[in-house]
Amino acid sequence: MEQNNTVTEFILLGLTQDPTKKKMVFVIFFIFYVGTVVGNLLIIVTIKSSRTLGSPMYFFLFHLSLADSCFSTTTAPRLIVDSLFAQRTISYNECMTQVFAIHFFGPVEVLVLIFMAIDRYVAICKPLHYPTIMRQQVCTILVVLAWIVAFIHSTTEIMLALKLPFCGPNLINHYCCDLQPLLKLACMDTYMINLEWVSNSGSICTGSFVFLMISYIVILHSLRNHSAEGRRKALSTCISHIIVVVLFFGPCIFIYARPPTTFPMDKMMSVFYTIGTPFLNPFIYTLRNAEVKNAMRKLCHITTTSESRR
Repeated sequence: MEQNNTVTEFILLGLTQDPTKKKMVFVIFFIFYVGTVVGNLLIIVTIKSSRTLGSPMYFFLFHLSLADSCFSTTTAPRLIVDSLFAQRTISYNECMTQVFAIHFFGPVEVLVLIFMAIDRYVAICKPLHYPTIMRQQVCTILVVLAWIVAFIHSTTEIMLALKLPFCGPNLINHYCCDLQPLLKLACMDTYMINLEWVSNSGSICTGSFVFLMISYIVILHSLRNHSAEGRRKALSTCISHIIVVVLFFGPCIFIYARPPTTFPMDKMMSVFYTIGTPFLNPFIYTLRNAEVKNAMRKLCHITTTSESRR
């Protein structure tokens, strides 16, 4: 991969150069990352071990938590470790690997969120057909499709990155490798590559967000015909999903659906998109979901009981 480049490594400038602030970055994002991994792992174990969480919604939530953990892992550990050192270098190959990982696990999350919206639409608007449409076989095919499509997307993105020749500056004004900061270092006209990038990642983010918001508007509109109890339960679930969609796609659209212009808030938007949202998702889905909370209590009770018997 390095044969057409004179640059063999990059220097990540990170979120700050101030020594005191770097210590704060270490503490804050260490807590965020541990919380992300523990929270999502708890959801994964709970859904896997609970007989009451066997519906398609929890099947998709299982894969969303898995994607969240992996997505956060692509950037958070390096950000945490780099905050301890003055010189933060990343090799060319590691940089390209990070680009691939970001654009692999991100789209998996996008597609799973879309499938969760479809699941809620069928459950609320087509309840009689729900068992037939959202059967286990269909859900499994959808999830496998999500991972395949994400792999195709990330392969497309990494091919764009590998086209970039680097023959001069190697300072990346970011905490991770992504196409946008790399385009600024390439010693070539990047107009066409940027156009391909925006039409690819930008259209996925924007199109998915529009589709999801229309879906939830239709779902909320259809709740008029439901009972008060049915509306309350459906609203609780849908509001959780809408919060996650807005938190995830807001920064995503800001980063990927615009020309390569640098804004002061770019890095913080990326932090929220790659680290913040995966950290918040477990809290959003568990605090507003009685079934998940009850299943977690049972899991904790079983674990405590088995430990006490030993």
